[in-house]
Amino acid sequence: MDRRKLNDLVREDRVHRRVYTDPEIFDLEMARLWSRAWIYVGHESQVPEVGCYYTTTVGTRPVVMVRDETDRVRVLHNRCAHKGARIVTRPSGRSSVLRCPYHGWSYHLDGSLAVAPHPTGFEGTGFDRCDPAFHLKPLARSASYGGFVFAQIEDSGVDLETFLGDTRRTLDNVLDRAPEGRVTVVGPGLPYLHECNWKMFVENLNDAVHPMVAHASVGDACRRYMADLSPPEPPPEAQIIDPFGSSYEFFDKMGVTALPCGHSYMGATSSIHTGYSDIPGYHEALVARHGEQKTRAVLSQNRHNTIVYPSFTIKDAIQALRVVRPISVRETLIDTYHLRLEGAPEALLRRTITYSRLINSPASMVGPDDWECYTRMQEALSHDGGDWVYLGRHLHQEHDTNDGLRAPGTSDLSARNQFKAWLEYLTGPETEMTGEARCR
Repeated sequence: MDRRKLNDLVREDRVHRRVYTDPEIFDLEMARLWSRAWIYVGHESQVPEVGCYYTTTVGTRPVVMVRDETDRVRVLHNRCAHKGARIVTRPSGRSSVLRCPYHGWSYHLDGSLAVAPHPTGFEGTGFDRCDPAFHLKPLARSASYGGFVFAQIEDSGVDLETFLGDTRRTLDNVLDRAPEGRVTVVGPGLPYLHECNWKMFVENLNDAVHPMVAHASVGDACRRYMADLSPPEPPPEAQIIDPFGSSYEFFDKMGVTALPCGHSYMGATSSIHTGYSDIPGYHEALVARHGEQKTRAVLSQNRHNTIVYPSFTIKDAIQALRVVRPISVRETLIDTYHLRLEGAPEALLRRTITYSRLINSPASMVGPDDWECYTRMQEALSHDGGDWVYLGRHLHQEHDTNDGLRAPGTSDLSARNQFKAWLEYLTGPETEMTGEARCR
């Protein structure tokens, strides 16, 4: 698809339905956007020791993150250099070598070839075990920020910190909330298969108009529960669910901020997590690390759904992150992971996990509302009946701040910002798709 046709799909206040339904566009996204952006792979704590590995995808490509003999975390294509079989199939584990189950080619943890069985068959053929063509291929670049590992299939020319931009303040805040300055991913991911295009989920993260409609029933049920029982203090479950029934005015006051590269976040000093009760002992543990003044500053930041476009979103106040894994034009896997703030009371981790079980899981009280809406959109947009999806709320009403473009929380600014980046990735030059100016 040529650049002119792609430009015709995105306008200032709307996008064509084909961006969600056309398999050709999905393939182009995987080849350009998901190959040239920095894509979240995993956290260093998921490969804590030499030989530990973790398998995932970057776009639709299988990769393996592994800690090698030098203690370096590497991201390799999960594909044997011999016949192309997937090397590692388990989600995670530990091994001294990576061995192909087909012909037994074995690789060192840095990806270099260790053994090609029955070597006499290669005599006189030009085969050279030291030739990188016969090694596991690393992704073009991989890098870590605060333990969060990202990679690129193709080198865009932009370093990770430049790409992350102001979203680094969210990651920094997560680390600052840990009394020991470290976070650890706890347990495997919580998977949720969505029957929709990946962009629908990412747009919805900072869509603040849908909660009072899509989640109205769960908000009403929570309020009735509280009115009937009148507990002396709202239980954690009620504190988590109740804000999803908040008003348009509540979300407008939270605000939304758009950043370069398609990134964004809602909130700043307030979010749906602001009203949670204190965890005994947590404040004191943070004061021991930071002092009272910095502790107040750390806890005052409340960013709701910081999106590192296109693959990753994290909450600083609840320490949950979600990873977007496209499968096809109408199928997306969302994995939720939970972070332990090392040195914090265990009750903080329990609240994070409770949040995911109530909000983000397939059996939750909120997530299925969104899933139902995505499924309806995917089905209806696949047919005639109107070609455009309107994204014009609060158009031209944003204002520039030191942190980015800011608008009321119910603005479509975040979605418009994502499609601006989307179009630049897909229509930019064949090399260096994300220039320095875009991600400043």
